[in-house]
Amino acid sequence: MKPVLLTLMLLLTLVWAPGCRETQKPITRLDDAKTAKIGVMVGTTGEQIARERFPQAQVQSFDDVMDAVAAMKSGQLEAIVTAYPTALQVTKLNPEFGLLQEPLKNDASSIALRKGEEKMLSDLNRIIGELEADGTLAAMRKRWFKTDLSPYQEPDITTPTAGTPLKIGVCATREPLSFVDKDGRISGHDSELARRISMKLNRPIEFFNMKFMALIPALQSHKIDLIISGMTATPEREKSVDFSRPYFPNPQVMLVRKAAAAATSDRQRDLLSSVDDVQDKRIGVLLGSVHDSYVTKTYPKATVLQYKTPSDLVLAVKSGKVDAGMYTHETLLEILRQEPTLALLGKPLFSVPIAVGFNQTNTALCTKFNTFLKQVKQNGQFDDMVTRWIQQGGTQMPKIEGSTTNGRLVIGIVSDKGLPFTIIKDNRMVGFDVELAERFAAYLGKEPVFSDMEFGSLIAAAAGNKIDAIFSTLMITDERKKQVAFSDPYYELGASLFVLKQRVAGATAGNTEHAVAPPSFFKGIADSFQSNILQERRYLLIWDGLKTTVVISIFATLFGTLLGALICFMRMAKSRLLSAPARLYIAILRGTPVLVLLMLIFYVVFASININPVIVAVIAFGMNFGAYTAEIFRTGIEGVEKGQTEAGISLGFTRTSTFFQIVLPQMVRRILPVYKGEFISLVKMTSIVGYIAVQDLTKASDIIRSRTFDAFFPLVMVAILYFLISWTLMQSLEYLERITDPKYKKRKAGRA
Repeated sequence: MKPVLLTLMLLLTLVWAPGCRETQKPITRLDDAKTAKIGVMVGTTGEQIARERFPQAQVQSFDDVMDAVAAMKSGQLEAIVTAYPTALQVTKLNPEFGLLQEPLKNDASSIALRKGEEKMLSDLNRIIGELEADGTLAAMRKRWFKTDLSPYQEPDITTPTAGTPLKIGVCATREPLSFVDKDGRISGHDSELARRISMKLNRPIEFFNMKFMALIPALQSHKIDLIISGMTATPEREKSVDFSRPYFPNPQVMLVRKAAAAATSDRQRDLLSSVDDVQDKRIGVLLGSVHDSYVTKTYPKATVLQYKTPSDLVLAVKSGKVDAGMYTHETLLEILRQEPTLALLGKPLFSVPIAVGFNQTNTALCTKFNTFLKQVKQNGQFDDMVTRWIQQGGTQMPKIEGSTTNGRLVIGIVSDKGLPFTIIKDNRMVGFDVELAERFAAYLGKEPVFSDMEFGSLIAAAAGNKIDAIFSTLMITDERKKQVAFSDPYYELGASLFVLKQRVAGATAGNTEHAVAPPSFFKGIADSFQSNILQERRYLLIWDGLKTTVVISIFATLFGTLLGALICFMRMAKSRLLSAPARLYIAILRGTPVLVLLMLIFYVVFASININPVIVAVIAFGMNFGAYTAEIFRTGIEGVEKGQTEAGISLGFTRTSTFFQIVLPQMVRRILPVYKGEFISLVKMTSIVGYIAVQDLTKASDIIRSRTFDAFFPLVMVAILYFLISWTLMQSLEYLERITDPKYKKRKAGRA
């Protein structure tokens, strides 16, 4: 039972984990994990890779990545092997974890479908090819695989509502691939892909959220049509299902606990006091930026690492993947306000004028911008923008009104450039460059349309007439002048190095200016409650899961009790035609794990029937409960002396009335303690219904953990709820036990 296992895990966390963690050696490269305790996910390629790559390691399998995260937090694991998007999400919300730079294997994810469906396979390959060619897949990767915690910007995709539904199997506890959003909707990279496929196939879509290991059985039994859940094509899987062409690279990586002590020691030996100290260090820059060429030329002995987005660059510095980063000085000032762990290293190294970039043939538009720029500088609007955005650090966009009768102005921009120039706030872009672009569009009488892309793609997009103008702090260089036309400069930006504050000489010891005290116990509980329960109305997930758990428990108990009574009657019959099947049923059901029974009924017995999984869960748990209650009933009946039955018959009662009026009341009193225990076990067993796409209480906690990456609070919360359910039901049965006790009736009559 998962609740029991989770409770044991929490107890181990409190009692055993601290001692274990002290003996673990930090893993800083793959070779360090040869004999480590490694967690993997059941049924994933990471499981196979870990066992093959580290034959001497202790590889432990988990149903969900957050179970493995909880185990590593508690010291039971030293590393986790999982897919890069999932590992990246874990590190964003668990800063004590980090990724090893070297991937274990460069996998790629594909769509799985049943064998023999050649038409569907051809359609999928065609659609993926189209989405790759028009840049949709690249835009999706940028939108979902972010290194910061800013809100996802999911596009509004209208799927068909008529026709045969396209049933998509997902494991929606793998943010950002698939997860349940604040509205209870399946969201994420793979879910967006599924909706785009639904739109192109002109079929409505229906998602089935289940355990990863249950996806292929569901596909083979026709419960779903496609698996779109970050699945990698392997030789073993290809024996059972077909795979489309890959739709995104999905390397398997190793997630480890950061070697805090070792890192501290290294930093003490390698502090930085000036820009000259980074000459032989690792320096991060933005791909295709002026900083890139400057660092390559100025620091020939340094290792230059290029990043596609500013957030990737900042994360690289924070996680220690680079010793220093170079970025725009004005933007760094804003970043440092939000990131007290970072600091500037020295003064700005140089400054470069920035301008708007245009296609070289579009000199008319460039000239219009120059005229517009002179106008806003003369009327004071430009100075007001500089004051609000750059000097005062403003975040509010003014309302800019203008005509849109002259068409559209397509503006190339990088949305996560950072304040004061560009960020996303309240689902729209704001910043100095955004306001400047919108004012220029209003000046032209055009509608501003922002095309958000990676910085390295801006110039190519302008040169290829994909966009009309680049508003993204584009620095003027001789190389860029060969590809795009520049307007008159509108600002001059500095360039500075930034590092971890603790790497700066003189800021490590005794500097408590930005020290943050650890939150108190109650503050931590309050923050966890806010994040896991209140935020995005996640309590609704808990409520829905709670209702499902209670419904399955009660109806499975009723069905199992009636079935158990029937089996008991057959088992005690004198005819072998009745007793033999009952004996066989009891032996098989008691010897079969409930999970196996549940999956057999859903994927085999009801393979060709479109049945509600909740009904299947009631049937499976009821059948299992019936086998046990049949034996409980038989033992209780046989415990009543035969003389009681004989006495009843001698008094003129029929055998039936003797049973109901004399034997049954005594049997109930005898069996209630054992029946009560089996009933509580049934409630806890319902935690496995996630394997057939039922969202119960445990599944709800998995979904929440997949969003918040809080390893323990959702588990504690669910453990408490299971206890409350069990306690409430226990009290009901104890009341029944009391009112059937003759002694209780006599005491009650005496008090009256």
